[in-house]
Amino acid sequence: MNRESNKLSPTEIGRRIFGKRGEWKRTILKDWFTIKTSVSFDKGNIELSNNSNGNDYEFIGRTSINNGIQGYVKHLGFEPNNGNTFSVIQVGENIAQFRKHKWYGSQNLFLLTPKFDWIISHYKYIIACINSGLKIFDKNYSSYPTMNTLNNLVIFLPIRNEQPDISYMHHFISELQAERLQELQGYLKVTGLSNYTLTDEEQRAIDSFSEVDWDEFAFSSLFDSIQQGERLTKSDQISGDLPFVMSGITNTGVVKYIGNSVTQFPKNSITIDIFGNAFYRSIIFGASDDVGVYWNRENEKSKNVMLILAGSIQKALRGRFEYGNKLRSSKSYNLKCHLPTKNNDPDYKLMKILGSAIQKLVIADVVKYADRELSAYQSVIA
Repeated sequence: MNRESNKLSPTEIGRRIFGKRGEWKRTILKDWFTIKTSVSFDKGNIELSNNSNGNDYEFIGRTSINNGIQGYVKHLGFEPNNGNTFSVIQVGENIAQFRKHKWYGSQNLFLLTPKFDWIISHYKYIIACINSGLKIFDKNYSSYPTMNTLNNLVIFLPIRNEQPDISYMHHFISELQAERLQELQGYLKVTGLSNYTLTDEEQRAIDSFSEVDWDEFAFSSLFDSIQQGERLTKSDQISGDLPFVMSGITNTGVVKYIGNSVTQFPKNSITIDIFGNAFYRSIIFGASDDVGVYWNRENEKSKNVMLILAGSIQKALRGRFEYGNKLRSSKSYNLKCHLPTKNNDPDYKLMKILGSAIQKLVIADVVKYADRELSAYQSVIA
């Protein structure tokens, strides 16, 4: 089974635009950036807010979720890092991210200040180049960039007439984005997600949300099947068609499609890894021994209910588990999460309605963004 679609790859798009007019040149990061360690602040010693009032600063952590933004803080008594800069995570997910606004950061972050203005206006392309170079480091604690290795990190850039080919970078990102937006529009239409109008029932559920009663429920009361995955190292994995889930948040934990003979867990399940990261699974999958799987053989819940459960579990477990305190499914039976309640039981009917409404509210912005951006692109090339 071939999992690849007929869409153009970034390499094919690049060849179509670049042709033979230039060349790819081996450069190092310090050619383009001034690099230093970001002044760090312990997240546990500050008060984070979920929203900015316009005067707050982004607080950046070592994560790819929400572009690393973990919340917003007031002035911390020393100057924040400037906007229009880049951050690189040193330990854990070794990735680069662009920072439009002024920001503070947690430990183990590098601050990259561009030496040239064109880097800022073409940050999407540069981010991809840096992250490609960072793949030489493992996504764990055994191999990570240092100040020296980051300064000398090799990145390849398109060069024309001995200068970075800025025109190529611009057209590459524009065409790649347009191609992916068209694919997104097609997916939304086929799945019916392009219809984001709330039903009367969904609107009432949203309007009366503040009146909902909540209570705590143990995981063991929500699922009749709780099982840990099985050990399968990356070196033993062979290519195939079964998505294999390991710990981590990148690609929701799916590290590879494997052909090994492993336990196949059912779709409409939830996985929780050793760090408490919870994700809904809509297809059959395999799981490693650092992932617990939660589902129901009897009285199976709807997808929208399971999405609400996954979100509530994620919130309940946030920040509670780490390398020194790993979560195993056998220890999770008495852990609890908050859910809407009716007659002392989870209100699954309301959860189903809320799940559908929330999905529509979220997808509405996606649909509008795709329509707006693709329309802008088409008006330029018309």
